[in-house]
Amino acid sequence: MPHPLLTQADIDNFQRDGAVMIRGLFAEHVEGLRAGIERNLRHPGPYASENERAGETGRFFDDYCNWTRIPEFSSAILNSPAAEVAADLMGSSRVQIFHDHVLVKEPGTSMATPWHQDGPYYFVAGRQTISFWCPLDPVDEASLRCVAGSHLWNKDVMPTRWVSEDSFFPDPDLYRPVPDPDAEGMDVLSYPMAPGDAVAFHFRTLHGARGNTSATRRRAFSVRFVGDDATYVERPGRTSPPFPGHGHKPGDRLREDWFPTIFERTDS
Repeated sequence: MPHPLLTQADIDNFQRDGAVMIRGLFAEHVEGLRAGIERNLRHPGPYASENERAGETGRFFDDYCNWTRIPEFSSAILNSPAAEVAADLMGSSRVQIFHDHVLVKEPGTSMATPWHQDGPYYFVAGRQTISFWCPLDPVDEASLRCVAGSHLWNKDVMPTRWVSEDSFFPDPDLYRPVPDPDAEGMDVLSYPMAPGDAVAFHFRTLHGARGNTSATRRRAFSVRFVGDDATYVERPGRTSPPFPGHGHKPGDRLREDWFPTIFERTDS
């Protein structure tokens, strides 16, 4: 039986669309995650970015790979149902944490989160991959937007840098150009969400978010997991996150000391 927060329809929708919304996944950790984000803002990590672009207004902060130094993040990851829900949605017996990500758009922030797939930036690939995006403030217009079925496309979308929009790996043979889902009439999934809700989406699901033109902050916490079939792959250049000195070879499972298994289903 799936976790009580899930139905079989949720699992089917995730497999078909590459995205589904789970009510209350981090409901017990909202205040802790808010405190963790304030700690993160005061003490940014080495990958923090202000995403400053000429002509844009407001502040768009993001940072990642901080869960081992910010206790509120590790508590939410390890003590919420997220890993078990991830196992159910992916159809995996084992769940490893890949990394966390924080995104803060202050009121009046005009810059959108560009359309992208996470997978092409990463050095891991597989069918069993999943991200959770959890707002810590009520969201509607600034909610995450996902293109249904894009995780099944036969070619990945070109990974680009968010501010400059330069390509990470400019190879048209490997990657398709970044589409404009609204102009091209794609099926875009978006959900009004309360703090603690979460969108679950595949690493290959095309997603983005509008700017925050409201009068309130839009704080979001994300965590990424991988399952049984996820293995290390080489990309044409530097990945993001880079994880320097990882020591993996193509086909390796991710090393447990850096990417620990936090949920494993055993036979009764």
